[in-house]
Amino acid sequence: MTAPALPRRRPRALRLGPLSIRIERRALLVGTVLGAAIAVMAVIALSTGAYQIPIMDVIRTLAGEGTTAQAFIVETLRLPRLLTGLLVGAALAVGGAMFQSVSRNPLGSPDIVGFDTGAATGALLVILLWHGTMAQVATGAVVGGVGTAIAVYLLAIKRGVSGYRLIIVGIGIAAMLMAVNDYLITRARITDAQTAVLWLTGSLNGRGWEQVRPVALALLVLAVPAIWLGRHLRMLELGDDTARALGIAAERTRLASVVVGVGLTAIATACTGPIAFVALAAPQVARRLTKVPGPNIVVSALTGALVLVVSDFAAQRLLGSTQLPVGVMTAAVGGVYLAWLLAAQWRKGRA
Repeated sequence: MTAPALPRRRPRALRLGPLSIRIERRALLVGTVLGAAIAVMAVIALSTGAYQIPIMDVIRTLAGEGTTAQAFIVETLRLPRLLTGLLVGAALAVGGAMFQSVSRNPLGSPDIVGFDTGAATGALLVILLWHGTMAQVATGAVVGGVGTAIAVYLLAIKRGVSGYRLIIVGIGIAAMLMAVNDYLITRARITDAQTAVLWLTGSLNGRGWEQVRPVALALLVLAVPAIWLGRHLRMLELGDDTARALGIAAERTRLASVVVGVGLTAIATACTGPIAFVALAAPQVARRLTKVPGPNIVVSALTGALVLVVSDFAAQRLLGSTQLPVGVMTAAVGGVYLAWLLAAQWRKGRA
């Protein structure tokens, strides 16, 4: 005799006039826990460091009642860095979630299929050939990332875009651009090469409000279409024929998702340099925590924000007075994750 199956809890729907959002209970719980963890991490990041500030003094400073020294440390040094980390982590994770859903493959993230490398090529050209300002470097990164995305999409299209073909073409383009980047650095003067290598590592050191504003604006503009497209991508993962039967325009949804994902990834990379593996790992962690198919846009964003802020905190504290760029920390942890992911995919293929 078998035990009766427990009734599956239905997701709730939040309705705002003609719009409605489907809310999974487990995803809501996971999102709440991640939000609480981010709040705790933010308090720790703002209060600790070479100059310790008690938590109550941090709150008073944010309310405009702190001393001049506390205001400088919190509002000029630590808060912009924290916000840049949160926003860039969220943008990278959402971009990665959309690309993984479009390609239906956990390896289909922007840093694997070449968009980050293309952004690096654009930034390197500005740094090494035109000795541009930070704003010009950021513009070069955006142009490079978008240009690479257009090239990969056009080369991968053949009666529609297959996820497998998108990844293969992207990896090939990334390899070529990496060779271009190496050539540019070997031909540069030593001081320019040092600047370029530092940018390529990906770092939150010295990031201020001028980095917070563009990435915040990008998230503000692109978050709504990302959430709306997330519902369609969830159905698209069932297959093109099933999605079309449900009223989804498959190619139009893919193209719009690529545009939104490229925009978020390019702006985030322009602010900090290419930070590896956040776009790859955060959406997969979110999917495993929520056990919900699809890109899980909101939970992925919270996961990416938490991963990047925790990584940056560890990069600042792990080696005492020596601070590592956060890109070094995410690459070290992400390399282990990528090896595990490839092994899991191999076992799945053998099963």
